[in-house]
This record gives sequence, C-alpha cells and structure tokens, in this order.
Amino acid sequence: MIHLFTTGGTIDKIYHDANSEFAVGESLLPELLSEANVTVPWRITELCRKDSLELTEADRADIRAAVAACPEERVIISHGTDTMAETAAALSDIGDKTIVLFGAMQPARMRRSDAVFNLGFAMAAATLLEPGIYIAMNGEVFEAGKVRKNLRAGRFERC
Repeated sequence: MIHLFTTGGTIDKIYHDANSEFAVGESLLPELLSEANVTVPWRITELCRKDSLELTEADRADIRAAVAACPEERVIISHGTDTMAETAAALSDIGDKTIVLFGAMQPARMRRSDAVFNLGFAMAAATLLEPGIYIAMNGEVFEAGKVRKNLRAGRFERC
C-alpha cells in the first residue's frame, strides 16, 4: 500500500478567470490514478492546500508527523516545487520508510503539464527505491539534501 499525502502546490492549482490568478484547488490525484488504472493499492490524505512558498515550519512539522505516524512504509507527497527540498530535509530523520516528494511545473489541469508523468514516475520510484527521502521530478530521482531547484532552467538538479 502506498500512502499519498497532498499539500497543494502548482500541481493542484486552478485558474480563476474573474481575477486572473491561480489558487490551489482540490487535488486531481485520485482522478489521475484512476484514469491510469493504477493497480498498486493506495490511499490519499490531504494535509493542506498551499503554495509551497506559503508553507511554514509548523506545516512542515505537521507533514513530518503525518508521515511518521502512517503505518505504510511507502509514502508519496505531492508538493509545490519551490520549497520541496526544504520539506524533504524536514523528513530526513524518518529512516524506516521510502518517501518520495513530487510536483509539477504546470498545473495538472493544463494540457501541457508534467503532472501525470511525474505522478507515475513517483509511484514507480516509491515502489522500487530503498528506504530514504527522495524527490522525483521529470524522470530523475534525487536524494534529499543533494538537490535544488534551478529557477532559471525550470528543473531540479543535483547540488
């Protein structure tokens, strides 16, 4: 069983035409997993609906507590890309689980989003990797503490 936690981020953003702004909406992960005919048992828990730049240390503590308390050994966290590395670091002392954070550079509701690929990749990573904390984005897996987001290039890279 894989436990997916949602925290918001770009992957779940919706566009409000009235004010030309994006906001974090309800997660599409259940729909995407169903459409992909994922047969690995999974469950989803929503922790928050925030842009990752709005996450506080208290939010990270709540994420950490939820992951540590869940009985599943394989965990996926959907997360905004801007502070994903910080949240991964906050999880670093959880040693008995395989934890994979992922997100998207474009909302899942947009036609040209990397969300569906990243979700599938995160599912595979969570199934195959040894216990540890990882970020899985755009076909690469990074160990927590050894990755950063390159804002200019719009991708993650080892550091």
